Amino acid sequence: MRWLFAVVFFAAPACVHAQMSMNMGGSADSFTGNLLRHTSSGTDLEPVSNAPPMLMRMRGNWMEMLHGEVSVVEQQQTGPRGHDKLFSVNWAMPMAQRTFAHSELTLRAMFSLEPATISGRYYPELFQQGETAFGKPIVDGQHPHNLFMELAAIYDIKAGSHSVLSFYVAPVGDPSLGPEAFPHRASIGANPLAPLGHHLEDSTHIAYDVLTGGVGVGKGERGFRLEASGFHGREPGENRWTIYQGAIDSWSARLSVSPQRDWSMQYSLGHLHSPEAYHPKEDILRQTASIAWHRSLGENDLNMLALWGRNHTIGTDVNANGYLLEGALSLRKQQTIWMRIENVDRTTDLLGADAPPDETVIGRVQAYTGGYAHRIWGNAWSSAELGAQGTAYGVPATLTSLYSDHPFGVAAVLHWRIGH
Repeated sequence: MRWLFAVVFFAAPACVHAQMSMNMGGSADSFTGNLLRHTSSGTDLEPVSNAPPMLMRMRGNWMEMLHGEVSVVEQQQTGPRGHDKLFSVNWAMPMAQRTFAHSELTLRAMFSLEPATISGRYYPELFQQGETAFGKPIVDGQHPHNLFMELAAIYDIKAGSHSVLSFYVAPVGDPSLGPEAFPHRASIGANPLAPLGHHLEDSTHIAYDVLTGGVGVGKGERGFRLEASGFHGREPGENRWTIYQGAIDSWSARLSVSPQRDWSMQYSLGHLHSPEAYHPKEDILRQTASIAWHRSLGENDLNMLALWGRNHTIGTDVNANGYLLEGALSLRKQQTIWMRIENVDRTTDLLGADAPPDETVIGRVQAYTGGYAHRIWGNAWSSAELGAQGTAYGVPATLTSLYSDHPFGVAAVLHWRIGH
């Protein structure tokens, strides 16, 4: 319940909902100002023009911030492998920043109560795979996030008039690999489900013993950043209440570019040592590339993301690719419409007990999701919306005997957000 205490703390009368206008890098509406916001996980970059909803206040020399979300979901699915479940996905991120003459220190944490609000160690999601539950690969389900999703310190140094050096240290954190992690992306709207390509694209947003260094160079709204990370490559274990540790045995590098205030692009490459407990001898070479776009249209906001991720199993000819296009439209903060289209390779792990020991690609699945939510309540520091979504799947011939030709999923969603 730690995050609930943080909500009460930030909801005090002194609390304000605002946006940083100045920091040691200059205007927040600039590339260097965007580097220093640190409102996403790890050191991921959003478009300069997109400021996430959050609560902020000054306490002495520190800027204190809080944002987070809770979704209560009733999920129902058709087909031989479809299941129904009531569960909650949730997270909260408290932050504190202090600016010095030529540097800035950010302390940030991220927590989730999903180990308690998702029973059975996963929630149903057709064709999803990755990690384990009760010693077996999770099939047609998504694992919960850990209680400790991030514990990090970030130190930024202004190096010249247009450059920023950044250092990120996290016992639990997000290395420089992939786009902005899906729980933070404005482009998901109120969609509570993880992308099917999660373990091809951004699954390292919870990694252990992360060290990242980077340099960003920009003028006005334009700029680029180059980063490199070392971290422990194994995915989190099944005990979601603890912090794991391990040798720094994996690495990644990422180039992020902001060509204009509404755009953010990245390409990243990483070597993951033994990421999956069920395939401990497999090392993965992961590549990702993405383009994020945000546009304010009067009182309306539109966010889009195009994403490609690829896992190559080192020492084999196995390549698994995932393609994603998602977007969300907010209409006067009263209504949200979202969509997601995916085209994702699936592997023999979907076969469960009949899976061969060596993992290979057995087919490509399409998923088409659309959803709508309407705001039903709000106050000075939070809001709630009620909605629903549906997902239709395209099934390859190799998997129709297991899933049927046209499985479908629907979900009712009650979504609560801190901030506006």
